[in-house]
Amino acid sequence: MSTIHPILADVSAGISELKKNPMSVMAQGEGAPVAILNRNEPVFYAVPAAAYEALIDKLEDVELAAIVRARLDQQEIEVVLDDL
Repeated sequence: MSTIHPILADVSAGISELKKNPMSVMAQGEGAPVAILNRNEPVFYAVPAAAYEALIDKLEDVELAAIVRARLDQQEIEVVLDDL
């Protein structure tokens, strides 16, 4: 029984095509991730550096937002900078 796997990219390429010309495959993605397929199933996503960096920045923002939400109801502590 075969399993259906979603392809979470607008562009896909086979492993053979990636081996032959990786930069051409990445260029097809126009800066977005490219799904790499093996026997028509996604095995990994090739993510350009700029897209990966943007993803990491967004994850950091989500983590910081979670910290802010968790601390919203905490009591404020007054600090005098000269005392530090």
